[in-house]
Amino acid sequence: MSRWRPIPTFRLRLTLWNVAVMVVILAVYAGTVFVVVSRNASEGLNDRLRADFQWPNEMLERLPDGSLGTFDPSGDTDSSPWLQVRSTGGRLLYSTWNAQRSLVPHVEELAVEASNEIVSVEDIDPPWRVLSGRSTIGGEPYVIQVARSEGPMRNERAELLLMLLLGLPVGVALAGLGGYSLARGALAPVNSMADRARSITAEHLEDRLPVENPRDELGRLATVFNDTLTRLESSFDRMRRFMSDASHELRTPLTAMRSVGEVGLRGSRTSAEYREVIGSMLEEVDGMADLVERLLMLSRAETGQARLASERIELGGLADEIAGQLDVLAEEKRQSLRVERRRDVECTGDRLVLGRALLNLVDNAIRHTPPGGKISIRIDRRSDDAVLDVVDTGPGIDPELRERVFDRFFQVDGSRSRGSHRGSGLGLSIAKWAVEAHGGRLTLEDAGPGGSRFRITLPSARNAGGQEPLRAVS
Repeated sequence: MSRWRPIPTFRLRLTLWNVAVMVVILAVYAGTVFVVVSRNASEGLNDRLRADFQWPNEMLERLPDGSLGTFDPSGDTDSSPWLQVRSTGGRLLYSTWNAQRSLVPHVEELAVEASNEIVSVEDIDPPWRVLSGRSTIGGEPYVIQVARSEGPMRNERAELLLMLLLGLPVGVALAGLGGYSLARGALAPVNSMADRARSITAEHLEDRLPVENPRDELGRLATVFNDTLTRLESSFDRMRRFMSDASHELRTPLTAMRSVGEVGLRGSRTSAEYREVIGSMLEEVDGMADLVERLLMLSRAETGQARLASERIELGGLADEIAGQLDVLAEEKRQSLRVERRRDVECTGDRLVLGRALLNLVDNAIRHTPPGGKISIRIDRRSDDAVLDVVDTGPGIDPELRERVFDRFFQVDGSRSRGSHRGSGLGLSIAKWAVEAHGGRLTLEDAGPGGSRFRITLPSARNAGGQEPLRAVS
């Protein structure tokens, strides 16, 4: 058994739908016209019969001998109507030449009834319509019968039906051709967009679809598609930059490990020297593991796979915890790390994720603050927001670089990279994601001459009831 196959092109489907609709419309229109014209023709025939019924009063007179005759002898010709005049007893007194030539059955029975109704006599072909009624001529009562054939009416109706049946296919054909041309013209921009879209590849994402009229449906579709291409181009650029930076960052520890291993294999060494070589290699392995962990965290954040818990967090306690973890690094550089609680503030969120964000900010401040510097974690409330500042006394960041500090793998030049503690350039990106996932903002504020101020702004716990559920954002 053959299976139904869908129509291949939208243009053909649109044309067929147009033809089908036109067939229905024309069929309904033709049927309506035929019915209306037929009814009007039938009513017109009845009106002519009623007019014929008045003809005897205008054209006949009662003669002295009691018979009936016309005022004008020429009236009894072929142009006169079919007419019979009978006495009330049924005797035929007068008939026109047409009535004598065309015999209609059952007129005697209809004359007896004289019901003043129009009756169709179907015993002959074509049928005749007969009107029988009582009237007076010259003051005397008579029975008057008039009749007309339905043949001319039926011929006109047949001609009309033939014209409609012949015109319907022509109208449908014209509608099909017009619909196909209209669909072809209307869908021409779609073909143009399709041809252009086929040429857009990952290497040519800067190309865009043509937009002839941005206000119509196809123009809006092309505009949306172009916006999508813009986002894809931006995503591809970030991906290429990310892959390039990631490969560079991973190549550095791998090269260091290879160099250390090659040096360790040159000549004979003591057990302590081998331990030192292995320790250096393990140090690089730890750095690579930390880098991979950070990359995976950002990847899960972008794909929405990171799930955040929701609990009340006292920010002062969180700051004390992070300061305790990083106090050893600050002491190694003879730095002062302190927590300043200006107010007790709580927020709602994932303690581990927010802790990682704060840890990255403080770690960044320690790495870029020279020995003997100061680092402060300040907790405060402004309006209905919890504010947490990480302030350092380092060399600061040039204004033209402040917009890029949250980009992945971006690292400021050597003026802020003193010391042996090397970063991956992902800490601030992760911190920004973590804060924004909680409905907050992470910004780099102006800290005056020298130093930097990273500010976390979060909805406080008393204002968190109406905030959106925690989510992962990129």
